[in-house]
Amino acid sequence: MEPSSSPARQAQALSMRLFLHSLGAAELMTMYLGHRLGLYRALGDGPVTGAELAARAGVGARHATEWLEQQAAAGVVEPAGDGRFRLPEGHRQALTDATSPFAVLSLAVLPVAGLAPMLDRLVEAYAKGEGVGYDEYGEEFRAAQAGMNRPVFTHELPRWIRTALPDVHARLSRPGAVVIDVGCGTGDSSLALAQAYPFATVHGVDLGAAAIDAARDRAASAGLAERVVFTVADVAERPGAERGDLVCVFDALHDMSRPVRVLTAARDLLRPGGCVLLMEPRVGERFTAPAGEVERFMYAVSVLHCLPVGLTGDGDDGGAPAGTGTVMRPDTVRRYAERAGFAATTVLPVEHRFHRLYRLDPPA
Repeated sequence: MEPSSSPARQAQALSMRLFLHSLGAAELMTMYLGHRLGLYRALGDGPVTGAELAARAGVGARHATEWLEQQAAAGVVEPAGDGRFRLPEGHRQALTDATSPFAVLSLAVLPVAGLAPMLDRLVEAYAKGEGVGYDEYGEEFRAAQAGMNRPVFTHELPRWIRTALPDVHARLSRPGAVVIDVGCGTGDSSLALAQAYPFATVHGVDLGAAAIDAARDRAASAGLAERVVFTVADVAERPGAERGDLVCVFDALHDMSRPVRVLTAARDLLRPGGCVLLMEPRVGERFTAPAGEVERFMYAVSVLHCLPVGLTGDGDDGGAPAGTGTVMRPDTVRRYAERAGFAATTVLPVEHRFHRLYRLDPPA
């Protein structure tokens, strides 16, 4: 009898694991079809046959039938009798309600729509030892990334500030309060903060012109354009004279080629008594292998996106870019903050599977 650690056993275990990964990848592709073609939304209107789904969504009837059966085989939809299929209510929330705390479709389609199309470019970048610009990843990636973080900003962020940063909550509740949201993307975090703090003005700043255009449209639609101002700018170059009670950098510092310079600029943008709030991936304190599922996900995203993006442009001292990657551990955050002139870095008592919050305080 072969020992469990024999090469044959190892090969067999890896083969089964990769088969399951291949199955998962293929099923994510079918979910992407459901997303792009509006099939999940059409299912939200009640049980359907393939022909009825085809009529609702404007797709081929044979295609719709096969897709429904595949989704039922995968456990996403369920048979409803008489050849019909339904989308269970919990699955409807997770797949069609972008504001639900359980929204997961953006995470599901990110590898397929946002990262897989970049593989040829990544092969080139790895072979040449160069970076890949954020804008090269395209609209599908930006939309998926925004969709992943939207429930966090909508449902969690205001509560986190209220409970873990009571002094900041008090400051933002007063007339004249100012928040500066660095790397705001399409504006979800900025809008969530403006809605939570009606006396505050929020300044969202990002390098991406397309993202800022989308953010401005969303602010106008939400009736917040007078209190939420979006600007295309590089905060590392210290744009503008406005100072904030709170400067935020959410899920972005690890992507930046000049993280220390950005944090230094963020410190300089603070009003007396203000602080910087970071949201970064909840990775382990130190490297371990094999790692848990969250750490594995973070490393995969780093290899495919965050590391290449962080290797573009100049570094903090005009030299090589930082290339931090997604797996930015707490010691790295502390080191960057200390170099940027902060007196204290505090990990906030916030529990989330994917995110960790840091408070950075300048010298008194």
